[in-house]
Amino acid sequence: MSENLAYKIITYWVEEKSSVLDLGCGDGELLSILVERKNVKAMGIEISEQAIYSCVAKGLSVLHENIEHGLTGYADKSFDYVILYNTFQEIKNPAAVLDEALRVGKKVVVGFPNFAYYKSRLQIFFNGRVPVTSSMPFQWYNTPNLHFLSILDFTDYCNIKKIKIEKSVFIGKSGQVKFLPNLFAEMGIFIVS
Repeated sequence: MSENLAYKIITYWVEEKSSVLDLGCGDGELLSILVERKNVKAMGIEISEQAIYSCVAKGLSVLHENIEHGLTGYADKSFDYVILYNTFQEIKNPAAVLDEALRVGKKVVVGFPNFAYYKSRLQIFFNGRVPVTSSMPFQWYNTPNLHFLSILDFTDYCNIKKIKIEKSVFIGKSGQVKFLPNLFAEMGIFIVS
């Protein structure tokens, strides 16, 4: 699974000169790409001080906050896009964070590793161990992932909560996956509103 492809898809989706809030922005790589290629007004929120230093070195505006405590400092629909890329599965209460992201953003980009990927299933079945794949490269004892969700889990949740899925792309080792993505995609990326 190519990180580059995920970034290319998100960059393609985000409109020129829009406002973007990246929740759990990490080292700011995606935000800096969006600033450079789409001239967005970018803001990040990150909990890791080391990651914040990387963001600041790239000239990005990043706040040191815990997104689990809510986004009370932001008005409703104050951003064109809120990004939850590779963050959603690492937070304790993803439902509350998604609700807040939908409140402050006109659209929310969500991207996460698909735990139902066939290689993960095979590792559990044949090895009897928590899977390690390129989209989930950690052992059980050092993984940042708290929730192991699948593409179907997320789409079912959106249906139950009446969250509109505007776009979705599924990524595998060789690029986009169009056939049985819950089985063959390593990652799902969605725009929801």
